[in-house]
Amino acid sequence: MVTKDQRRRQLAREKFERQQARRVDHTRRSRRRNAVVAAVVAVVVAAVGTAWAAGAFDSSKKKDDAAGATPSASAPTTPAATHVADPCEKAAPGSPGTATWKKAPAMAIDQSAKYTFTLKTTCGDIPIALDAAKAPATVNSFKFLADKGFFDHTRCHRLTSKGIYVLQCGDPTASGSGGPGYTLPDENLTAFGKADAQGSVTYPAGTVAMANSGPKTGGSQFFLVYKDSPLQPNYTPFGTMSADGLKVLDKIAAAGENSGGQGDGAPNATAVINKATVTKS
Repeated sequence: MVTKDQRRRQLAREKFERQQARRVDHTRRSRRRNAVVAAVVAVVVAAVGTAWAAGAFDSSKKKDDAAGATPSASAPTTPAATHVADPCEKAAPGSPGTATWKKAPAMAIDQSAKYTFTLKTTCGDIPIALDAAKAPATVNSFKFLADKGFFDHTRCHRLTSKGIYVLQCGDPTASGSGGPGYTLPDENLTAFGKADAQGSVTYPAGTVAMANSGPKTGGSQFFLVYKDSPLQPNYTPFGTMSADGLKVLDKIAAAGENSGGQGDGAPNATAVINKATVTKS
């Protein structure tokens, strides 16, 4: 018999996974829309180039993120006012990059070596030990992206606090639909053992895993688990936070999220990655 607690966790997990699916749908529709816009703009520019130069046309649009919030796609800004004090510092000057790539980078890491993914955030440093042996494609991609400054000045755009407990980052647009332009294979999915009767496994606190919306759809978005969370074993676990890093994450989580009590929204804390690096030990 399924207990109320098991049912609650199952519903939370299913909500999380539905929202991940919406992220890829946003991306696909955005790409189709951009292709149409590009064709129209080309015609318009030829006819009224001076009007474009004067700013008469503006194709920028806000996108809802996976949690239903609408953070700005430009430089990180402070979330809506809340009664909870912001435990983090002001973000360093700078804006997220806009570069994307058509395909994943060629393998360039030593799969037998140790790598550390360090997030220098407004809330403190979060060191993450990467598992290059079990998730080589993911670790290789993160080193490539970190070396390119892809994660710098990006906001961690989503915090969940009911049923599952994660902070989601890695989207330069802070919209829930941004990425590097390519996708990655799923890796290390058996790391946490056999699924239970509800089809889930426990992603332990301290785990760092890939966000996705289905098989082989991971890009640059990842989530950091601050409390044991039941999820289907569909999300590549590729790193583990240090105890100090987990303390930083706990501080962000303690400030709550801007969700009207729904337990899934933009963090109240100014959780911005000022700089991200991947270094070989």
